[in-house]
Amino acid sequence: MAVTPKILIVDDEERQRRTLSIALRLDGFEVECAGDANAALEILGRSCCNLALVDLMMPGVNGLDLARQVQRLFPEVKVVLTSAYHLSERQLVRAECGAVGFVPKPYRMNDLVAFLRSKTIAQA
Repeated sequence: MAVTPKILIVDDEERQRRTLSIALRLDGFEVECAGDANAALEILGRSCCNLALVDLMMPGVNGLDLARQVQRLFPEVKVVLTSAYHLSERQLVRAECGAVGFVPKPYRMNDLVAFLRSKTIAQA
């Protein structure tokens, strides 16, 4: 029996969270949503997620800082950063935030789903 991957979407834009959560659910993921870093850490503390899809540019604690906290507190959770601003793989490594990938906005949903599946398949 296959385990359904569970993804936490962290984005300060409510419309973005809602649209993405609907699309990912339709593609067979279990989804939780958070509007900021504090809500994300609370969810991760009580719920087992395979992956967190984190917006890079959020007010307060940004995506890089949240990724570092997730890496330290929940090392089993993979983090994928996302933003309209592009980060190269080299920049991602140099940021030392533990993220396993970066997906630029706007998304092509088929590409995003395939990428997220490739990152969660080992844990599912």
